[in-house]
Amino acid sequence: MTAKSKIASGRLIYGCMGLGGPWEGSEYGAAEVDQAAAAIEAAMGIGIDLFDHADIYRSGKSEAVFGEVLARTPGLREKIQLQTKCGIRLGQPGVEGHYDLSKDSILERVNGSLERLRTDYVDVLLLHRPDPLMEPAEVASAVGQLIAEGKVRQLGVSNMFGAQIAFLQDQLEVPIVANQLEMSLHRRAWLESTVLVNHDDALGYSFPHGTLEHCVGQGIELQAYGSLAQGRYTGSTPVFPTAADTATSALVAQLSDAKGVTPEAVLLGWLMKHPARISPVLGSSNPARIAACADAAAVAAAMTRTEWYGLWVAARGSKLP
Repeated sequence: MTAKSKIASGRLIYGCMGLGGPWEGSEYGAAEVDQAAAAIEAAMGIGIDLFDHADIYRSGKSEAVFGEVLARTPGLREKIQLQTKCGIRLGQPGVEGHYDLSKDSILERVNGSLERLRTDYVDVLLLHRPDPLMEPAEVASAVGQLIAEGKVRQLGVSNMFGAQIAFLQDQLEVPIVANQLEMSLHRRAWLESTVLVNHDDALGYSFPHGTLEHCVGQGIELQAYGSLAQGRYTGSTPVFPTAADTATSALVAQLSDAKGVTPEAVLLGWLMKHPARISPVLGSSNPARIAACADAAAVAAAMTRTEWYGLWVAARGSKLP
């Protein structure tokens, strides 16, 4: 049943988790809608056309404010792609947060997202986290129904490793087109695990072997959330910076000056240089910081092997094995 996907990769994606105001409560106002509109405009201004959501972001308000912008901007929906996620249920009084990829839950949560987003369909639905109680055939039934109804066009996953993806794909009639993982110069388990075989340092990294290779081999786009490392190397100093943080920030600044680009473009370019053609997800709601990412693909194309490895070694704080 498996078929390689044709989805684009190696592109910037805008992550909408920062839109909608506080995580608590269900109320939002004109300020939050205006903030969303400004972020969308800034993202489209640097060529982004895929906007990433989840039903739980800001307790649903991220989707809701985005839907408000779509409603007041005729023609916008036709210019962009929308991606949302389901599968996490936030905790409530008397009920702990948990995962739910049952058929009824998938259908319920997707319909809720469509209502908040004020659209008839999403281009991509991601299953947000693995659910140990998931029945792949049940997921396949829900996805098949949503596609038949025109509510979902493609399916992806998030936070899954290669074997889980293959296990699920075996029951699906459509290909899994994306896997969204936390990947950055700071969060490097996805990279470190590829070179630490037979090395004691491997115990410090739990990223499952073969996940990147499976995704690349099956044409599954790797989407990287947290790609800017929360500003760790671009001006937002960690509470307890390490020597590696300081050295990496200095090297990012040096490369930024030498190339005439922003530090953000250097960080994202480093990710996009990887042959897996990683697609960074930008999570900032600041239009200026979004605009600062514009040259990431150009930086990736021009970055040398020496520069790429130099950033990696600086961030890890020690030589490669």
